[in-house]
Amino acid sequence: MSEQGQRRGNQSQIRLGFVPLSDCAPIAVAKELGIFERYGLNVVLSRELGWASVRDKMFYGDLDAAQSIAGIAFALGMGFSELRCDVAVPLILNLHGNAITLSSDLKPSEIGKGEGLHSYLTQSWKKDRPFTMAATHRFSSHHILLYQWLRRHGLSSPADVEIIFLPPPLMPRHLKAGHIDGYCVGEPWNSESILAGTGWSPAVSSDLSHGHPEKVLLVSGRFLRERKDESIALAAALLDACKMCQEQGFQNEMISILAMKEYTGASEEVLRNSLAGHFNTGIGTTSSTSFHVFHGDSVNCPTVEKASWVLAGLRSIGILPDVTAGSLSRIYREDLFHAATLCSSGA
Repeated sequence: MSEQGQRRGNQSQIRLGFVPLSDCAPIAVAKELGIFERYGLNVVLSRELGWASVRDKMFYGDLDAAQSIAGIAFALGMGFSELRCDVAVPLILNLHGNAITLSSDLKPSEIGKGEGLHSYLTQSWKKDRPFTMAATHRFSSHHILLYQWLRRHGLSSPADVEIIFLPPPLMPRHLKAGHIDGYCVGEPWNSESILAGTGWSPAVSSDLSHGHPEKVLLVSGRFLRERKDESIALAAALLDACKMCQEQGFQNEMISILAMKEYTGASEEVLRNSLAGHFNTGIGTTSSTSFHVFHGDSVNCPTVEKASWVLAGLRSIGILPDVTAGSLSRIYREDLFHAATLCSSGA
């Protein structure tokens, strides 16, 4: 056995959580292609239904690290909810990756990109319940983007629209059943409804807020204190995987990996809709070259500016107090990112 193999055999497990979304690609790729092992890491993946599960398992110590929405880092690290614990973000896993999907019962000719929604709801809404949209979590970028899109089109009060929260994989079936009228979620769960003919997309997140940070690598404070070298190696391995996921020539292999039941379980056709260059919105086709951004200049560094986008968005919804930049840099750890960059085999 090689020295690295012996070290890996003696290495404690790292419990790494993820949610079945297209942007779990760096985690799936690092696992399937042996990148974690190359760094001497014994990573065990835990597939979670949604972000509430990730938050709870990070708090109770059932996960050492996780793919996460950025808001959970602040909710846990700053105590915005009843659960509080030390966490750190050493890596941004991707930018963009989300879209808004509306029920096919809402006609594109009447709604447009959203500009017709207000008049439709005030003049033509017939259901005996409020117009209902879903997002993935109260502290998610999806909630921010959905709120911004609604406000942009004149729907800013709870009287105009009800926003509920659902795990990503459940949204297409709730849309099909008529329980909700639309949602904002990451791929492939927009394409699932679009290609099934039950939904269409008026907007994608790269259009709503170009360059916005999306998923992060979230590491527990305990894991970082006790196993700092492994925390840095984990970030380095995932940085290598992010670089691979951005390569055009790797798309087919990445899609095949994501289609595995261990990851999204979605069909390759559905995954390809946002990952292979063109996005079928249900009413036309647009370029998807910036739909998912896994790597590029300054993409992966967890800067205070990226943290500030999330907090400013959550504050605009009215669910966060003011915080200081010092508080942000305590959680968004550029020092750990730079250490991972030096450790990365792709450096």
